[in-house]
Amino acid sequence: MNQETQDHLLEKFVATNPDYYRRQFARIGGRTGFTPTFNIFAALLGPVWFGARGLWNWGLPFILLETFGLIQLSRGLFGDLGAAATERIAQIEGTLAFRREQLAAAIEKNADNVAVFERTIASLEAAIGGIRLEAAAAEASALWVALFGLIFLLATKTVEGIVANTALERRYSTWLSKPHLSFGLSPARSALSIIFTLVVFVVCALHFSLPNAIDWLGKFPTDPEIRLQAIAWVETFFDYIIASGQWLFDFITFGIRAVLDGLEIIFVSTPWPVIASFIIMLTWLAAGSRPAIAAGSFLAYMGILGFWEKAMTTLALLGTAACLSIAIGIPIGMFCARRPKFYAVIRPIMDFMQTMPAFVFMIPVIAFFGTGKPAAVVTTMIFGGTPVVRLTVLGLRGVPENIREAAIAFGANRWYLLTKVDLPLAAPSILAGVNQTIMLSLAMVVVASLIGAKGLGEDVLEALQYASVGQGILAGFAILFCAMILDRVVQGKRD
Repeated sequence: MNQETQDHLLEKFVATNPDYYRRQFARIGGRTGFTPTFNIFAALLGPVWFGARGLWNWGLPFILLETFGLIQLSRGLFGDLGAAATERIAQIEGTLAFRREQLAAAIEKNADNVAVFERTIASLEAAIGGIRLEAAAAEASALWVALFGLIFLLATKTVEGIVANTALERRYSTWLSKPHLSFGLSPARSALSIIFTLVVFVVCALHFSLPNAIDWLGKFPTDPEIRLQAIAWVETFFDYIIASGQWLFDFITFGIRAVLDGLEIIFVSTPWPVIASFIIMLTWLAAGSRPAIAAGSFLAYMGILGFWEKAMTTLALLGTAACLSIAIGIPIGMFCARRPKFYAVIRPIMDFMQTMPAFVFMIPVIAFFGTGKPAAVVTTMIFGGTPVVRLTVLGLRGVPENIREAAIAFGANRWYLLTKVDLPLAAPSILAGVNQTIMLSLAMVVVASLIGAKGLGEDVLEALQYASVGQGILAGFAILFCAMILDRVVQGKRD
């Protein structure tokens, strides 16, 4: 690229004062590391300059910083710093007037609690005196608050001027390889930057300098009837779902109960030496002798402290949720791995399942399945079932295409390609998804106990209710040891 072309591109990108930016960009590009320069227009215009140039990753933080400085400046110059203390004094004075009436009535009746009312009134009067001193101190600090806001604002302006040319030079370098990026000073982008910055500055300054002048700035304007109507619609919808789909919920409950009852017979009803030896042997085969010894110690801990039956109940509950999640999640992940459009539909649903708080989606689960272990299993599956899908997709998409093409070239059909090429190469990622599903399911043990699930979570919940530190810590360690045993069993082969 010759010099004339470079100058033309630079002039096209910066739109204004190309000679200045040519010198600054040459200075910045000729040195390694950060090269301090100062752009007076960026310092004066602040976030408006960065937004107009398309540097919103810099403009938005600077808007927040400048807004903070303006808030402190407006509070110090125009705000009432003692307003909060004045409101507290008004509340206490109302209580004080009521107590004085009670004192007068008690004196008139020659009651025994006169001294109590006198002490209460004296305490309230002392509190009012202390709050008045706080209000006076807050009002006296107004000048210092304004000075701090001014210094903070000037410091922010200085930083904006120093980093502006470097930020613009980096965007220019990126624009040379990605011409689709916005450049220049378009009227629309400049107007958006100005309007957005002014709205933020003006609204915040008005709210903090005149807090009671405009009510809707501090409280979102709404109508309680809207919320009540929305609640009624949601309840109507769920009533319809429950009435029309009860057969489906009964079928799901029957399937969960069948698996859960089978696992409870294995873990709870089977003599403990059999289960303990089976778990130790499985850990030894999967991870080696040291994890097997540790597993034996953990099981001994649970048995000696009386957690054996509850721990086995927890493992049965966890096993049901994990097995169903894995049995459903791996086929879904295999289906989504080669179908991006379908995965684009599934991904928001999984995001919702992972981000929605567990206590929220427990509400419809209870409405559909009632309380008890099946509802706990469904709740656990919702919370912990997504990692196995995501990591199955990730593992299958990470299989090198040249290996798949070589297998196809040698005559591999789709089933052979899946079972002998894709799944073995994606196995580490899939096993990581299985491990994450088990761990997240185990994390729901305590939460699931709220809706009728038995096991170790019940002990932890009871310890929370009655502040029993010892019981809670011991049960928590039992849950931790269950997680460690399962982790070594699942991860052993992969390692």
